[in-house]
Amino acid sequence: MLLLRLSTLKTHKIAVLLSLGTLLLMTVAAWKNVLFPLKLYPVLVNVGMLLFFGLSLVYPPTVIERIARIKEPHLSEPVIRYTRRVTQVWCVFFTLNGTVSLLTVLFAGDKVWALYNGCIAYIMIGLLFAVEYLFRWRLKRVHHA
Repeated sequence: MLLLRLSTLKTHKIAVLLSLGTLLLMTVAAWKNVLFPLKLYPVLVNVGMLLFFGLSLVYPPTVIERIARIKEPHLSEPVIRYTRRVTQVWCVFFTLNGTVSLLTVLFAGDKVWALYNGCIAYIMIGLLFAVEYLFRWRLKRVHHA
């Protein structure tokens, strides 16, 4: 199924690498009949997202700028700077989240790994979205007031 999914992607190199990494983890897990490689999947996703967001800082426009341009094609320079900063914040998040995820794989039991990677990490993503949304909303009010 993963190979079929690869054939339908608009093959962004990072998406292909993530899919191949997932296939490798699944193959090793099945071949060795162990769960350890599958527990590395959240780490792989964070690395992939860090690469995706981080490379957009090197090769603009940033991911957040591209998303912003969907709603508003013509962005001012301050907005472009803001989207760059938000992209940097997401890079820090993916670095920290991936590190904690890896620590749960290496040093925590299955219950802690599942709690962090299946619940806490998603709550933190939601909180980051919410904080950024509130900050952006306040920024718009200040600049348009």
